[in-house]
Amino acid sequence: MSLQAITEQFQAQASKAPAMEKTLKFVFDEGVVFLDMTGETPSVTNDDREADCTIITSVQTLDALRKGELNPMMAVMSGKVKIKGDMGVAMKLQSLLS
Repeated sequence: MSLQAITEQFQAQASKAPAMEKTLKFVFDEGVVFLDMTGETPSVTNDDREADCTIITSVQTLDALRKGELNPMMAVMSGKVKIKGDMGVAMKLQSLLS
């Protein structure tokens, strides 16, 4: 899966994301996906900006999480997913990953 494909999927799912008045950044080897959920309509870009919560992982791990092949808690505990910043934002991500 490419960074462009991930960005497009997040854009399609962003309207389902809970209102949280926060920003979120995913960092992959391939690049960055930045979600700004501070406005009425969430925006998804590939801008590398400061965020309330940053999630560092691989495209393969994200894909496994989306397919339900990997438990999110196990991914964090095993180091496949690293979370920096507001953990509360990360806990509300299920709507973007499904």
